[in-house]
Amino acid sequence: MNSDQHFMKLALDMAATAIGKTNPNPVVGAIIVNDGQIVGLGVHRKAGEPHAEVHAFQMASGHTRGATLYVTLEPCSHFGKTPPCAELIRSSGIARVVVAMQDPNPMVAGRGIQLLREEGIEVEVGVLESEARRLNEQFVHHMTHRRPFFISKAAMTLDGKLAASTGHSKWITGEEAQLEVHQIRNEVDAILVGINTVLTDNPHLTTRLPEGGKNPIRIILDSQLRLPDDAHVTDCSEVQTWVVTKLDADPEKVYKLEQMGVEVLSVPETRFGLDLHALSDILHRRGVTSLLVEGGSEVNGSFLRANLIDKWIIYIAPKVLGGRHSITPYGGEDLELMDEAIKVKVHSVRQCGEDICITAYPAYN
Repeated sequence: MNSDQHFMKLALDMAATAIGKTNPNPVVGAIIVNDGQIVGLGVHRKAGEPHAEVHAFQMASGHTRGATLYVTLEPCSHFGKTPPCAELIRSSGIARVVVAMQDPNPMVAGRGIQLLREEGIEVEVGVLESEARRLNEQFVHHMTHRRPFFISKAAMTLDGKLAASTGHSKWITGEEAQLEVHQIRNEVDAILVGINTVLTDNPHLTTRLPEGGKNPIRIILDSQLRLPDDAHVTDCSEVQTWVVTKLDADPEKVYKLEQMGVEVLSVPETRFGLDLHALSDILHRRGVTSLLVEGGSEVNGSFLRANLIDKWIIYIAPKVLGGRHSITPYGGEDLELMDEAIKVKVHSVRQCGEDICITAYPAYN
């Protein structure tokens, strides 16, 4: 690893500490190096607050002339909630800027890099680019596809069972995997389940980490509005709950939910159920950049068949359930040929306590 990669790796590690806190903005880390010494560090901590470069320059005050700036994402060149970072760099005396990746935001998209080069500043782009893109996969996807980044999380036994034939599924995985799932919740904007999960488990769908955490918006697919009044998710005092139902849902049931503070979203129906693409459009307009699907077999199968899964996180427990009526993680419409299976690219396979965790992405991405 050369020095550019070394310092960029440090900047990426710093940026990673803010995952889930900056949405809808990306996570960004910045390091200023002068004569081989780090003189400034910065991380973008929250949307609307100063960018990583600003924090780094404040720390490096008086030591920026002739220095090199390492930043994990192209410096912005437009006025948003904060001034453009490219202007700050241009007036700082920085001699060289190393950028991991170009910003996919159409308002930036190379303009910041061009502005710096026009001022005679040396700019290198692409150092640890793949790592940077993976770090900001939710932001990149939201900018390029104009819809949320859907993560499908499932836990299953070694023989591929999500639950017993009765629907009982607690607990498949161990404590380490369960804690990781709460960390994932802490990093996304919303979490989605079907009404059957609510009726069976009555979950809170909140983030429970030792140090606290951010509660994502809770989204319930419920075409018949069967959500019970006493369900935990109807308590909206700390976190929002959105119920997704059909266009011609019972207005009295809608009114009752709204009186409890639950927001009701209506989408068309398809022959497979509620229109998930229509829901995706609504969520995008509402600023939801990432969503964790923690549904049961039918909900998971619906997202699978709609080609709306952008990432799989699958936990496999060292248990064998068996049974011809046990439930598999992805149900829904049957396919006739193995050739019709959705191909995926496995990104990682690792141990998580007593379980195995597989992370994969669809090949069609």
